[in-house]
Amino acid sequence: MAYTTIDKPSDYFRTKLYAGNATNNRAITWEETDTNMQPNMLWFKSRTDNQAHALFDSVRGAIKRLVPNETGAEGDEAANLDSFDTNGFTVDAEAIVNGSSRNYVTWGWKAGGSASSNSNGTITSSVSANQTAGFSIVSYTGTGSSATVGHGLGVAPKFMIIKNRSDATNWNVYTTVIDGSMDYLYLNLTDAKGNSSASLPTSTLLNLTASNDVNGSSDNMIAYCFAEKQGYSKFGGFVANGSTDNSFIYTGMKPSFVMFKRTDGTGNWGMWDNKRNTFNVMDKYLLANSSGAEGTSAQLDLLSNGIKIRTSGFSSGNWIYMAFAENPFVTSTGVCATAR
Repeated sequence: MAYTTIDKPSDYFRTKLYAGNATNNRAITWEETDTNMQPNMLWFKSRTDNQAHALFDSVRGAIKRLVPNETGAEGDEAANLDSFDTNGFTVDAEAIVNGSSRNYVTWGWKAGGSASSNSNGTITSSVSANQTAGFSIVSYTGTGSSATVGHGLGVAPKFMIIKNRSDATNWNVYTTVIDGSMDYLYLNLTDAKGNSSASLPTSTLLNLTASNDVNGSSDNMIAYCFAEKQGYSKFGGFVANGSTDNSFIYTGMKPSFVMFKRTDGTGNWGMWDNKRNTFNVMDKYLLANSSGAEGTSAQLDLLSNGIKIRTSGFSSGNWIYMAFAENPFVTSTGVCATAR
C-alpha cells in the first residue's frame, strides 16, 4: 500500500514570513530553494498589527481582494498584490500586505494554473484544479435557485469555502467531516455549526442551495474546494477533553499548517504554522475570523504523524480541523518523517 502520492508537500503548499518595507513592486520568494512553486491562492495576514486578512487567487486575478474575517464584497485593489510569480509573489506598499515595520505571514496553495471551463453542472464554472494536491478554485455565476457546479477534483471534496463576491455575505464553510452529512460554519464568525439542506458533493459536482451566500442570483461566486490526500492534507473532527493533556489527532503526516474550529459551540478559527512556531509547544496563533495581531499562548505540538493538543483552551466538545503537511509520515519510498 502506498503511504503517500506526494513526497514533497512544498510543491503544493508553502508558508512565507517577511518584514514589510512599504515599497512598491516588491518581489517575495519562498524560502525553499530546491524547487519553484507558483501559487494560485495567497492568504496574507499582518502578525504585528490589528489588520484585516487578505485573500487573492489567480482565477479572479491578482487585483481582486477578499477579506476572510469580514463580509464585504470583492474589491479591486491595484496597490496590494501585483502578481503570482514562478516562485512567490509581488506586492506593493499597502499596509495589508507590505506596510512599514510590520511582520507578515502568507500562506500559498498551488491549484491547476490557468482556469478552464467546466460544464459538468447546471452552472458552467471556470476551474483551476490540481487533482494531485486535491485543491481547486471554482468561479461561477449564481442562479438564486438550487443548482450544481463542477469542481474539477475527480473526488468529492471534504472542505469547501464559498464566498459571494458581489454582495456583503458571510463566508460559508461547508464540510462533511463532522458527521458525514453536509454541515456549514461561517469563517468570519464564531458560530456553532448548522445543518445544510444541500446534498453531499460528488466526485464532479458541488450541490448548491438557493442561498445568496453560495448561489446569489446573477452574483459572482468563488469556491475553494479541498479533497483529502494521504500524507499531504487531512480534514477531520475530534473530541477535546478540556484538559492540558488533551486530544491526539492522527494525520498521517507531519503538519506544517493547521486550523481548528469548535463545531458544537462558539469559538474562533485558530491558525498555526511551522514557520512562526519552529519548536513545540507552539504558542503563536492567528484567528481567521479576527483582524487582531498574532497572539501567544502555549497550545499544541506538531508531531511526525499528527497533532497533540496541550491546553485546556480546547474545551470539551466537538472540533474540526484542516491540516497541510511539511512531510508525509512515511514517503512513497519508506522514509519516515522526523519529530520536531
